[in-house]
Order: sequence, then structure tokens, then C-alpha cells
Amino acid sequence: MSDLLAGIGIALVLEGLLWAAAPQMARRAVEEIATFPNGRIQIFAVAAVAVGVFVVWLARG
Repeated sequence: MSDLLAGIGIALVLEGLLWAAAPQMARRAVEEIATFPNGRIQIFAVAAVAVGVFVVWLARG
């Protein structure tokens, strides 16, 4: 459970850094993503999940 909380914390830190360092760029990215068809967003989401699982697998070895 503590690993899950640590992972969520790291995700929040990274997300917060993006918005704090480059809010205009982040806003443009969100606006652009909103124009993508749902299928394309789902493909990117599944790819992100797969990469995330792989990174955790590597880290936890």
C-alpha cells in the first residue's frame, strides 16, 4: 500500500511541475488533446499504462 501511495505522490509531483513550470504549454496540450478522437486517446492511454507497468516492473525487479 505504501508503494501505491508513493507512486501516486510521484505522479502528482510530476503533474504539478508541468503546470507550475509551463502553464501555457500545458493548457495548449490539453486543448489539443481535446480535439483528438476517443479511439486515439484510448490508444495513448493504453500505451501509457503499458509503459508504466514496465517501468514499475523494472524498478521492482
